[in-house]
Amino acid sequence: MAIASVFGMTRGIEPLLWLLIFVLYAWWIVKNCRRLYFLHAFMASVINGIWISIIHAAFFSTYTRHNPEVVEKFKTLPPGVNLRVLMLAIGPLLGAIFGVIAGLFAIVAARVAKKKEDAEE
Repeated sequence: MAIASVFGMTRGIEPLLWLLIFVLYAWWIVKNCRRLYFLHAFMASVINGIWISIIHAAFFSTYTRHNPEVVEKFKTLPPGVNLRVLMLAIGPLLGAIFGVIAGLFAIVAARVAKKKEDAEE
């Protein structure tokens, strides 16, 4: 997702891609963890937010060239704001916000899997 967004390949479909990612997180976590589903999904999302922001900051010129809407949003910031540093600071915060959503997906997936197991017994 991070690399694809650097090259503008997620424009217009990013919410759908995040939905798919949350479903995949939930499925993988339920298959591989016995408990703490919310925490695992939350932390995966925070880590994801960190590495996405690092990739976006590292490839800042390519990212801004392929995502002009982001450049427009940056223009509203006060002068002197270092955009790369801002990206690095916001990444973990967004990861935490989306982590709550991912955690809820994992909890729901765990309950669905438990009901399926109970029905099979």
